[in-house]
Amino acid sequence: MIKLVLYSQTPNLAPGLTIVRLSLHVLAATIWVGGQFVILGLLPTIRGFGDTAPRKVAQAFGRLSWPAFWILVATGVWNYLAINHSHATSSWNVVFGIKMVCVLAAGVGTYLHTKAASPQRRGMFAGIAALASIAALVLGVAIAG
Repeated sequence: MIKLVLYSQTPNLAPGLTIVRLSLHVLAATIWVGGQFVILGLLPTIRGFGDTAPRKVAQAFGRLSWPAFWILVATGVWNYLAINHSHATSSWNVVFGIKMVCVLAAGVGTYLHTKAASPQRRGMFAGIAALASIAALVLGVAIAG
């Protein structure tokens, strides 16, 4: 019989500041990553409201998503500072480094998406930003242990 072990030690509630830090990080990720996919799913409907509607919705989303991105960065730094690095494996450090590259690619891709003049370039940069955002999210789960 195979025994599935989810925790190697007795689980405890997180300390108050840890709850705040992680809750802010997860909330910001739901806005940044989740919002991209909500907008993508609504885009056919948004286009039906007129030629300027997609840009107006994107600008409105930007007013929410960019602060969320910077909250992700700030709480990500806080997360990094809150852990004991003396036990970090080389694999953890590599994955963390790749995650940071993905975070940078997500931010740059999104910025370039907002500045692109052609629909093709907007789509390309949106795709880069979305893929990098998903990768950063998944890698963040991986390094959470």
